[in-house]
Amino acid sequence: MNAPLRRAGVVILVLFALIFGKVNWIQGYKADEYRTHAYNNRVTIAEYDRPRGAIEAVGGVALTQNKETNGELKYQRLYPKKEIYAPILGYKMVRGSSVGIEAAENDILSGASDKLFADRLSDMFTGESKGGGNIVLSLNPRAQEVAWKEMVNNERDVTKGAAVAIDPTTGAIQALVSMPSYDPNPLASNDANVAAAAYKKLNADKNQPLLNRATANTLPPGSVFKVIVSAAALKSGQYSLDTQIPAGSVYREGGATIRNSEDEVCPGDQISLKEALTTSCNTGYSKLGVKLGRDAVVDMAKQFGFEDASIKVGDLESDKGLSVAASRTGPIANADGSVDKSALAQSSLGQRDVRMTPLQGALIAATVANNGKQMKPYLVQQQLSSDRATLYTAKPKTLREPIDAQVAEGLREMMVSVVQKGTGKKARIDGFTVGGKTGTAQNAEGADPHGWFIGFAYDEDGKAVSAVCVMLENVPGGHASAEAARIAGLIMKAAAGQGGK
Repeated sequence: MNAPLRRAGVVILVLFALIFGKVNWIQGYKADEYRTHAYNNRVTIAEYDRPRGAIEAVGGVALTQNKETNGELKYQRLYPKKEIYAPILGYKMVRGSSVGIEAAENDILSGASDKLFADRLSDMFTGESKGGGNIVLSLNPRAQEVAWKEMVNNERDVTKGAAVAIDPTTGAIQALVSMPSYDPNPLASNDANVAAAAYKKLNADKNQPLLNRATANTLPPGSVFKVIVSAAALKSGQYSLDTQIPAGSVYREGGATIRNSEDEVCPGDQISLKEALTTSCNTGYSKLGVKLGRDAVVDMAKQFGFEDASIKVGDLESDKGLSVAASRTGPIANADGSVDKSALAQSSLGQRDVRMTPLQGALIAATVANNGKQMKPYLVQQQLSSDRATLYTAKPKTLREPIDAQVAEGLREMMVSVVQKGTGKKARIDGFTVGGKTGTAQNAEGADPHGWFIGFAYDEDGKAVSAVCVMLENVPGGHASAEAARIAGLIMKAAAGQGGK
Protein backbone atom coordinates (compact mmCIF):
# COMPACT_ATOMS: atom_id res chain seq x y z
CA MET A 1 0.00 0.00 0.00
CA ASN A 2 1.44 3.38 -0.98
CA ALA A 3 1.78 6.28 1.44
CA PRO A 4 -1.29 8.32 0.26
CA LEU A 5 -3.59 5.32 0.70
CA ARG A 6 -2.16 4.62 4.16
CA ARG A 7 -2.78 8.23 5.19
CA ALA A 8 -6.35 8.12 3.86
CA GLY A 9 -6.96 4.86 5.72
CA VAL A 10 -5.72 6.36 8.98
CA VAL A 11 -7.95 9.43 8.52
CA ILE A 12 -10.97 7.22 7.83
CA LEU A 13 -10.25 5.10 10.94
CA VAL A 14 -9.93 8.24 13.07
CA LEU A 15 -13.21 9.60 11.73
CA PHE A 16 -14.98 6.29 12.46
CA ALA A 17 -13.51 6.33 15.97
CA LEU A 18 -14.79 9.87 16.53
CA ILE A 19 -18.26 8.97 15.23
CA PHE A 20 -18.33 5.85 17.41
CA GLY A 21 -17.28 7.90 20.45
CA LYS A 22 -19.87 10.58 19.77
CA VAL A 23 -22.67 8.02 19.40
CA ASN A 24 -21.73 6.34 22.67
CA TRP A 25 -21.45 9.74 24.43
CA ILE A 26 -24.94 10.70 23.26
CA GLN A 27 -26.48 7.32 24.09
CA GLY A 28 -24.77 7.10 27.46
CA TYR A 29 -23.83 10.40 29.06
CA LYS A 30 -26.35 12.72 27.29
CA ALA A 31 -29.28 10.34 26.91
CA ASP A 32 -31.20 11.49 29.99
CA GLU A 33 -30.72 15.16 29.14
CA TYR A 34 -32.05 14.75 25.59
CA ARG A 35 -34.87 12.51 26.70
CA THR A 36 -36.11 15.00 29.29
CA HIS A 37 -35.35 18.21 27.39
CA ALA A 38 -38.25 20.69 27.21
CA TYR A 39 -38.04 20.77 23.41
CA ASN A 40 -38.49 17.00 23.11
CA ASN A 41 -42.13 16.90 21.99
CA ARG A 42 -42.70 13.35 23.28
CA VAL A 43 -41.55 14.45 26.74
CA THR A 44 -43.88 17.46 26.65
CA ILE A 45 -46.87 15.34 25.64
CA ALA A 46 -46.09 12.80 28.35
CA GLU A 47 -45.70 15.54 30.97
CA TYR A 48 -49.11 17.01 30.10
CA ASP A 49 -50.72 13.59 29.99
CA ARG A 50 -51.51 13.87 33.69
CA PRO A 51 -52.46 16.82 35.88
CA ARG A 52 -49.65 18.87 37.36
CA GLY A 53 -49.58 19.05 41.15
CA ALA A 54 -51.30 21.91 42.92
CA ILE A 55 -49.67 24.89 44.61
CA GLU A 56 -51.57 26.15 47.64
CA ALA A 57 -51.29 28.80 50.32
CA VAL A 58 -51.84 28.20 54.03
CA GLY A 59 -55.36 26.95 54.70
CA GLY A 60 -55.66 25.11 51.39
CA VAL A 61 -56.24 28.21 49.23
CA ALA A 62 -55.66 27.07 45.63
CA LEU A 63 -53.16 29.17 43.70
CA THR A 64 -53.08 26.94 40.60
CA GLN A 65 -55.61 24.87 38.65
CA ASN A 66 -55.55 22.32 35.83
CA LYS A 67 -58.15 22.32 33.06
CA GLU A 68 -58.72 19.33 30.80
CA THR A 69 -58.49 20.06 27.10
CA ASN A 70 -59.28 18.26 23.86
CA GLY A 71 -55.85 18.97 22.44
CA GLU A 72 -52.66 16.99 22.14
CA LEU A 73 -51.69 18.32 25.56
CA LYS A 74 -54.42 17.03 27.83
CA TYR A 75 -54.13 19.60 30.63
CA GLN A 76 -53.82 23.39 30.74
CA ARG A 77 -52.12 25.11 33.72
CA LEU A 78 -54.14 28.04 35.13
CA TYR A 79 -53.45 30.73 37.73
CA PRO A 80 -56.76 31.96 39.20
CA LYS A 81 -55.21 34.76 41.29
CA LYS A 82 -53.34 36.17 38.29
CA GLU A 83 -51.03 39.09 39.23
CA ILE A 84 -51.31 38.75 43.02
CA TYR A 85 -49.08 35.69 43.37
CA ALA A 86 -47.26 35.71 40.02
CA PRO A 87 -43.82 36.88 41.29
CA ILE A 88 -43.82 33.90 43.67
CA LEU A 89 -45.43 31.15 41.60
CA GLY A 90 -43.86 32.12 38.31
CA TYR A 91 -45.25 30.06 35.42
CA LYS A 92 -44.88 26.72 33.66
CA MET A 93 -44.14 27.15 29.96
CA VAL A 94 -44.73 24.47 27.34
CA ARG A 95 -41.57 25.61 25.57
CA GLY A 96 -38.76 27.56 27.20
CA SER A 97 -37.81 28.10 30.80
CA SER A 98 -40.18 28.04 33.73
CA VAL A 99 -39.56 30.31 36.73
CA GLY A 100 -40.53 30.79 40.36
CA ILE A 101 -41.88 28.01 42.53
CA GLU A 102 -43.11 26.26 39.38
CA ALA A 103 -39.45 25.83 38.40
CA ALA A 104 -37.95 25.30 41.86
CA GLU A 105 -40.43 22.56 42.81
CA ASN A 106 -40.89 21.11 39.32
CA ASP A 107 -39.74 17.60 40.31
CA ILE A 108 -42.54 17.34 42.87
CA LEU A 109 -45.19 19.11 40.78
CA SER A 110 -44.47 17.05 37.66
CA GLY A 111 -44.28 13.79 39.60
CA ALA A 112 -40.66 13.14 38.57
CA SER A 113 -39.15 13.38 42.05
CA ASP A 114 -37.60 10.32 43.65
CA LYS A 115 -39.90 11.06 46.59
CA LEU A 116 -42.81 10.07 44.33
CA PHE A 117 -41.32 6.77 43.11
CA ALA A 118 -44.03 4.80 44.93
CA ASP A 119 -46.72 6.74 43.06
CA ARG A 120 -45.10 6.05 39.69
CA LEU A 121 -44.71 2.36 40.56
CA SER A 122 -48.36 2.19 41.55
CA ASP A 123 -49.39 3.81 38.25
CA MET A 124 -47.51 1.11 36.32
CA PHE A 125 -49.60 -1.62 37.94
CA THR A 126 -52.96 0.16 38.02
CA GLY A 127 -52.76 1.98 34.70
CA GLU A 128 -53.87 5.15 36.46
CA SER A 129 -52.14 8.51 36.41
CA LYS A 130 -52.30 10.11 39.81
CA GLY A 131 -50.70 13.37 38.78
CA GLY A 132 -47.85 15.24 40.35
CA GLY A 133 -47.26 16.03 44.00
CA ASN A 134 -48.52 19.16 45.71
CA ILE A 135 -46.80 22.16 47.26
CA VAL A 136 -48.13 24.07 50.24
CA LEU A 137 -46.57 27.52 50.60
CA SER A 138 -46.06 29.43 53.83
CA LEU A 139 -48.01 32.39 52.44
CA ASN A 140 -50.83 33.80 54.54
CA PRO A 141 -53.57 34.56 51.95
CA ARG A 142 -55.02 37.35 54.07
CA ALA A 143 -51.64 39.07 54.43
CA GLN A 144 -50.72 38.52 50.77
CA GLU A 145 -53.94 39.94 49.41
CA VAL A 146 -54.00 42.90 51.79
CA ALA A 147 -50.40 43.65 50.79
CA TRP A 148 -51.32 43.50 47.11
CA LYS A 149 -54.45 45.62 47.50
CA GLU A 150 -52.75 48.33 49.55
CA MET A 151 -49.69 48.46 47.31
CA VAL A 152 -51.57 48.82 44.02
CA ASN A 153 -54.09 51.25 45.55
CA ASN A 154 -51.53 53.25 47.53
CA GLU A 155 -52.41 56.82 48.41
CA ARG A 156 -49.46 58.34 46.49
CA ASP A 157 -50.20 56.81 43.06
CA VAL A 158 -46.84 55.01 43.08
CA THR A 159 -46.62 52.32 40.39
CA LYS A 160 -43.49 50.44 41.49
CA GLY A 161 -42.58 48.83 44.78
CA ALA A 162 -42.45 45.69 46.89
CA ALA A 163 -43.57 44.32 50.23
CA VAL A 164 -42.36 41.32 52.25
CA ALA A 165 -43.71 39.92 55.53
CA ILE A 166 -41.95 37.19 57.52
CA ASP A 167 -42.69 35.22 60.66
CA PRO A 168 -39.70 36.33 62.77
CA THR A 169 -39.54 33.12 64.80
CA THR A 170 -39.54 30.67 61.87
CA GLY A 171 -38.51 32.52 58.70
CA ALA A 172 -41.77 31.56 56.98
CA ILE A 173 -42.66 34.18 54.36
CA GLN A 174 -46.21 35.37 55.02
CA ALA A 175 -46.51 37.75 52.07
CA LEU A 176 -44.39 38.77 49.10
CA VAL A 177 -45.61 41.37 46.62
CA SER A 178 -43.88 42.94 43.65
CA MET A 179 -45.51 45.82 41.75
CA PRO A 180 -46.16 46.01 38.85
CA SER A 181 -46.87 42.33 38.34
CA TYR A 182 -48.22 40.29 35.42
CA ASP A 183 -50.83 37.70 34.51
CA PRO A 184 -48.98 34.36 34.14
CA ASN A 185 -51.84 32.62 32.30
CA PRO A 186 -50.79 33.62 28.74
CA LEU A 187 -47.23 32.50 29.53
CA ALA A 188 -48.55 29.06 30.48
CA SER A 189 -50.65 28.68 27.33
CA ASN A 190 -50.52 25.27 25.65
CA ASP A 191 -49.96 27.20 22.42
CA ALA A 192 -46.23 27.85 22.40
CA ASN A 193 -46.64 30.79 20.02
CA VAL A 194 -49.10 32.53 22.35
CA ALA A 195 -46.73 32.00 25.29
CA ALA A 196 -43.74 33.31 23.34
CA ALA A 197 -45.62 36.43 22.26
CA ALA A 198 -46.78 37.10 25.83
CA TYR A 199 -43.24 36.78 27.14
CA LYS A 200 -41.84 39.06 24.43
CA LYS A 201 -44.37 41.77 25.28
CA LEU A 202 -43.74 41.57 29.04
CA ASN A 203 -39.97 41.47 28.62
CA ALA A 204 -40.08 44.64 26.48
CA ASP A 205 -42.23 46.56 28.99
CA LYS A 206 -40.17 49.46 30.39
CA ASN A 207 -41.85 49.03 33.78
CA GLN A 208 -40.28 45.55 34.11
CA PRO A 209 -43.28 43.57 35.39
CA LEU A 210 -41.22 40.35 35.23
CA LEU A 211 -38.71 41.76 37.75
CA ASN A 212 -39.35 40.51 41.27
CA ARG A 213 -38.68 43.73 43.14
CA ALA A 214 -38.96 42.02 46.52
CA THR A 215 -35.97 39.72 45.99
CA ALA A 216 -34.07 40.77 42.88
CA ASN A 217 -34.06 44.58 43.01
CA THR A 218 -31.65 46.60 45.17
CA LEU A 219 -32.17 50.27 45.95
CA PRO A 220 -30.75 52.77 48.47
CA PRO A 221 -32.62 52.14 51.76
CA GLY A 222 -32.11 55.56 53.30
CA SER A 223 -32.56 55.87 57.04
CA VAL A 224 -33.64 52.24 57.43
CA PHE A 225 -29.88 51.57 57.46
CA LYS A 226 -29.63 53.48 60.74
CA VAL A 227 -30.80 50.29 62.46
CA ILE A 228 -27.56 48.64 61.29
CA VAL A 229 -25.46 51.55 62.56
CA SER A 230 -27.38 51.45 65.87
CA ALA A 231 -26.64 47.74 66.18
CA ALA A 232 -22.93 48.38 65.60
CA ALA A 233 -22.93 51.07 68.28
CA LEU A 234 -24.73 48.95 70.88
CA LYS A 235 -22.67 45.85 70.11
CA SER A 236 -19.43 47.80 70.61
CA GLY A 237 -20.30 48.17 74.29
CA GLN A 238 -19.44 51.88 74.18
CA TYR A 239 -23.01 53.07 73.65
CA SER A 240 -26.36 52.66 75.37
CA LEU A 241 -29.76 54.04 74.46
CA ASP A 242 -29.11 57.07 76.67
CA THR A 243 -25.61 57.81 75.37
CA GLN A 244 -25.38 61.34 74.00
CA ILE A 245 -23.99 61.51 70.48
CA PRO A 246 -22.94 64.63 68.53
CA ALA A 247 -25.68 66.05 66.30
CA GLY A 248 -26.50 69.56 65.01
CA SER A 249 -28.26 71.07 62.03
CA VAL A 250 -25.39 70.61 59.55
CA TYR A 251 -22.40 68.26 59.33
CA ARG A 252 -19.66 68.56 56.75
CA GLU A 253 -17.26 65.70 56.18
CA GLY A 254 -14.90 65.97 53.22
CA GLY A 255 -17.05 66.72 50.19
CA ALA A 256 -20.30 65.67 51.87
CA THR A 257 -22.72 68.06 53.51
CA ILE A 258 -25.28 66.33 55.74
CA ARG A 259 -28.51 68.04 56.78
CA ASN A 260 -31.58 66.83 58.61
CA SER A 261 -34.89 66.36 56.83
CA GLU A 262 -36.37 69.32 58.68
CA ASP A 263 -34.90 72.20 60.68
CA GLU A 264 -36.56 71.08 63.93
CA VAL A 265 -34.92 67.63 63.85
CA CYS A 266 -32.00 67.41 66.32
CA PRO A 267 -30.77 71.02 65.99
CA GLY A 268 -28.83 70.79 69.26
CA ASP A 269 -25.21 69.82 69.63
CA GLN A 270 -26.07 66.44 71.17
CA ILE A 271 -28.90 63.90 71.24
CA SER A 272 -29.38 60.49 72.86
CA LEU A 273 -28.99 57.45 70.64
CA LYS A 274 -32.62 56.45 71.21
CA GLU A 275 -33.92 59.92 70.37
CA ALA A 276 -31.66 60.06 67.31
CA LEU A 277 -33.38 56.99 65.83
CA THR A 278 -36.82 58.17 66.94
CA THR A 279 -36.46 61.48 65.10
CA SER A 280 -34.21 60.07 62.34
CA CYS A 281 -31.36 62.48 63.04
CA ASN A 282 -29.14 62.50 59.95
CA THR A 283 -26.27 64.52 61.37
CA GLY A 284 -26.14 62.35 64.48
CA TYR A 285 -25.96 59.09 62.52
CA SER A 286 -23.42 60.39 60.01
CA LYS A 287 -21.13 61.43 62.85
CA LEU A 288 -21.79 58.14 64.67
CA GLY A 289 -20.90 56.09 61.59
CA VAL A 290 -17.63 58.00 61.11
CA LYS A 291 -16.83 57.58 64.81
CA LEU A 292 -17.50 53.81 64.73
CA GLY A 293 -15.43 53.44 61.56
CA ARG A 294 -15.94 51.77 58.22
CA ASP A 295 -15.02 48.29 59.39
CA ALA A 296 -17.57 48.30 62.22
CA VAL A 297 -20.41 49.51 59.99
CA VAL A 298 -19.59 47.20 57.07
CA ASP A 299 -19.04 44.20 59.34
CA MET A 300 -22.37 44.69 61.08
CA ALA A 301 -24.14 44.95 57.72
CA LYS A 302 -22.47 41.69 56.65
CA GLN A 303 -23.55 39.99 59.85
CA PHE A 304 -27.15 40.94 59.06
CA GLY A 305 -26.81 39.45 55.55
CA PHE A 306 -25.36 42.15 53.30
CA GLU A 307 -22.98 40.86 50.60
CA ASP A 308 -24.56 37.37 50.72
CA ALA A 309 -25.57 36.29 47.22
CA SER A 310 -26.18 32.65 48.13
CA ILE A 311 -29.73 32.87 49.50
CA LYS A 312 -32.58 31.22 47.60
CA VAL A 313 -36.09 31.28 48.96
CA GLY A 314 -37.88 27.98 48.44
CA ASP A 315 -37.75 24.90 50.64
CA LEU A 316 -35.16 24.44 53.37
CA GLU A 317 -33.63 21.18 52.18
CA SER A 318 -32.42 22.23 48.73
CA ASP A 319 -30.69 25.15 47.05
CA LYS A 320 -33.67 25.77 44.76
CA GLY A 321 -36.01 28.73 44.99
CA LEU A 322 -36.33 32.42 44.20
CA SER A 323 -32.87 33.95 43.83
CA VAL A 324 -32.13 36.86 46.15
CA ALA A 325 -29.81 39.64 45.01
CA ALA A 326 -27.04 40.56 47.42
CA SER A 327 -27.52 43.78 49.36
CA ARG A 328 -24.35 45.90 49.34
CA THR A 329 -22.70 48.67 51.34
CA GLY A 330 -20.27 49.73 48.62
CA PRO A 331 -16.50 50.09 49.09
CA ILE A 332 -16.51 53.29 51.23
CA ALA A 333 -12.91 53.75 50.14
CA ASN A 334 -10.65 56.20 48.39
CA ALA A 335 -8.66 55.20 45.31
CA ASP A 336 -5.73 54.17 47.50
CA GLY A 337 -7.95 51.92 49.64
CA SER A 338 -8.07 54.23 52.65
CA VAL A 339 -11.39 55.05 54.31
CA ASP A 340 -13.44 57.66 52.49
CA LYS A 341 -14.99 59.48 55.46
CA SER A 342 -17.27 61.47 53.19
CA ALA A 343 -18.67 58.22 51.76
CA LEU A 344 -18.90 56.74 55.26
CA ALA A 345 -20.93 59.71 56.50
CA GLN A 346 -23.38 59.28 53.62
CA SER A 347 -23.42 55.47 53.80
CA SER A 348 -24.36 55.61 57.47
CA LEU A 349 -27.65 57.14 56.27
CA GLY A 350 -28.22 54.35 53.75
CA GLN A 351 -27.18 56.55 50.84
CA ARG A 352 -24.13 56.75 48.57
CA ASP A 353 -23.50 53.17 47.31
CA VAL A 354 -25.64 51.32 49.89
CA ARG A 355 -28.21 49.09 48.18
CA MET A 356 -30.74 46.70 49.74
CA THR A 357 -33.54 44.34 48.73
CA PRO A 358 -36.91 44.52 50.49
CA LEU A 359 -36.38 40.93 51.62
CA GLN A 360 -33.18 42.00 53.39
CA GLY A 361 -35.12 44.82 55.04
CA ALA A 362 -37.69 42.37 56.38
CA LEU A 363 -34.88 40.12 57.65
CA ILE A 364 -33.35 43.02 59.59
CA ALA A 365 -36.67 43.70 61.34
CA ALA A 366 -37.26 39.98 61.92
CA THR A 367 -33.81 39.55 63.48
CA VAL A 368 -34.44 42.35 65.97
CA ALA A 369 -37.87 40.92 66.81
CA ASN A 370 -36.43 37.41 67.31
CA ASN A 371 -33.83 38.33 69.95
CA GLY A 372 -30.98 38.58 67.47
CA LYS A 373 -31.50 35.30 65.62
CA GLN A 374 -32.08 35.56 61.88
CA MET A 375 -34.05 32.58 60.61
CA LYS A 376 -33.55 31.33 57.07
CA PRO A 377 -36.46 32.61 54.96
CA TYR A 378 -38.55 30.03 53.13
CA LEU A 379 -41.70 29.71 51.04
CA VAL A 380 -42.37 25.96 50.89
CA GLN A 381 -44.13 24.78 54.03
CA GLN A 382 -44.91 21.26 52.81
CA GLN A 383 -44.43 18.88 49.91
CA LEU A 384 -47.28 16.36 49.54
CA SER A 385 -47.83 13.34 47.33
CA SER A 386 -50.76 13.23 44.90
CA ASP A 387 -52.90 11.64 47.64
CA ARG A 388 -51.63 14.29 50.10
CA ALA A 389 -49.30 12.12 52.12
CA THR A 390 -46.59 14.30 53.66
CA LEU A 391 -43.20 14.13 51.93
CA TYR A 392 -41.59 17.15 53.59
CA THR A 393 -42.43 19.70 56.26
CA ALA A 394 -40.28 22.78 56.83
CA LYS A 395 -38.15 22.70 59.96
CA PRO A 396 -37.02 26.27 60.69
CA LYS A 397 -33.27 26.91 60.59
CA THR A 398 -31.19 29.68 62.10
CA LEU A 399 -29.32 31.41 59.28
CA ARG A 400 -27.11 33.69 61.40
CA GLU A 401 -27.03 35.48 64.76
CA PRO A 402 -25.63 38.98 64.20
CA ILE A 403 -26.51 40.39 67.62
CA ASP A 404 -27.22 39.02 71.07
CA ALA A 405 -30.50 39.28 72.95
CA GLN A 406 -29.39 42.36 74.89
CA VAL A 407 -28.57 44.35 71.77
CA ALA A 408 -31.81 43.16 70.16
CA GLU A 409 -33.76 44.35 73.19
CA GLY A 410 -32.18 47.79 72.93
CA LEU A 411 -32.97 48.01 69.21
CA ARG A 412 -36.56 46.96 69.85
CA GLU A 413 -37.01 49.72 72.40
CA MET A 414 -35.59 52.26 69.98
CA MET A 415 -37.76 51.05 67.09
CA VAL A 416 -40.91 51.00 69.24
CA SER A 417 -40.17 54.63 70.08
CA VAL A 418 -40.00 55.41 66.35
CA VAL A 419 -43.58 54.18 65.91
CA GLN A 420 -44.96 55.57 69.15
CA LYS A 421 -43.39 59.03 69.06
CA GLY A 422 -41.36 59.43 65.88
CA THR A 423 -41.45 59.12 62.12
CA GLY A 424 -43.25 55.75 61.99
CA LYS A 425 -46.56 56.63 63.66
CA LYS A 426 -48.64 55.48 60.68
CA ALA A 427 -47.58 51.86 61.31
CA ARG A 428 -49.43 51.69 64.65
CA ILE A 429 -51.85 48.79 65.16
CA ASP A 430 -54.42 48.76 67.96
CA GLY A 431 -53.75 45.92 70.40
CA PHE A 432 -50.19 45.31 69.20
CA THR A 433 -46.75 46.60 70.10
CA VAL A 434 -45.19 47.83 66.87
CA GLY A 435 -41.62 48.91 66.25
CA GLY A 436 -40.01 50.07 63.06
CA LYS A 437 -37.86 52.48 61.10
CA THR A 438 -38.70 54.73 58.19
CA GLY A 439 -36.39 55.53 55.33
CA THR A 440 -36.50 58.24 52.67
CA ALA A 441 -33.84 57.54 50.07
CA GLN A 442 -32.61 60.02 47.51
CA ASN A 443 -31.71 58.47 44.17
CA ALA A 444 -31.38 59.95 40.69
CA GLU A 445 -31.00 63.72 40.50
CA GLY A 446 -34.40 65.36 40.08
CA ALA A 447 -36.29 62.13 40.84
CA ASP A 448 -38.70 61.66 43.71
CA PRO A 449 -37.24 59.71 46.65
CA HIS A 450 -37.98 56.10 47.54
CA GLY A 451 -40.05 55.48 50.66
CA TRP A 452 -39.16 52.57 52.99
CA PHE A 453 -40.42 51.11 56.22
CA ILE A 454 -39.19 48.07 58.13
CA GLY A 455 -40.92 46.92 61.29
CA PHE A 456 -42.31 44.21 63.53
CA ALA A 457 -45.41 43.57 65.61
CA TYR A 458 -45.93 41.76 68.92
CA ASP A 459 -49.34 40.64 70.13
CA GLU A 460 -50.71 41.15 73.63
CA ASP A 461 -49.00 37.95 74.80
CA GLY A 462 -45.60 39.24 73.73
CA LYS A 463 -45.32 36.96 70.69
CA ALA A 464 -43.66 38.33 67.55
CA VAL A 465 -46.32 37.80 64.88
CA SER A 466 -44.79 39.46 61.83
CA ALA A 467 -41.85 41.45 60.50
CA VAL A 468 -42.25 43.47 57.35
CA CYS A 469 -40.56 45.67 54.79
CA VAL A 470 -42.44 47.95 52.40
CA MET A 471 -40.66 49.86 49.64
CA LEU A 472 -42.29 52.38 47.30
CA GLU A 473 -40.25 53.75 44.40
CA ASN A 474 -40.19 57.45 43.55
CA VAL A 475 -42.86 58.75 45.93
CA PRO A 476 -44.15 62.25 45.07
CA GLY A 477 -45.28 64.85 47.59
CA GLY A 478 -42.78 64.63 50.46
CA HIS A 479 -42.61 62.34 53.52
CA ALA A 480 -42.07 59.40 51.20
CA SER A 481 -41.87 56.83 53.99
CA ALA A 482 -45.22 57.65 55.63
CA GLU A 483 -47.24 55.68 53.10
CA ALA A 484 -44.86 52.73 53.36
CA ALA A 485 -45.39 52.74 57.15
CA ARG A 486 -49.18 52.81 56.75
CA ILE A 487 -49.17 49.85 54.39
CA ALA A 488 -46.74 47.92 56.60
CA GLY A 489 -49.06 48.26 59.59
CA LEU A 490 -51.99 46.84 57.64
CA ILE A 491 -49.94 43.91 56.36
CA MET A 492 -48.79 42.97 59.86
CA LYS A 493 -52.35 43.31 61.15
CA ALA A 494 -53.55 40.93 58.44
CA ALA A 495 -50.70 38.48 59.14
CA ALA A 496 -51.84 38.45 62.77
CA GLY A 497 -55.33 37.42 61.70
CA GLN A 498 -57.02 40.80 61.82
CA GLY A 499 -58.25 43.08 59.07
CA GLY A 500 -58.18 42.21 55.41
CA LYS A 501 -60.76 40.00 53.78
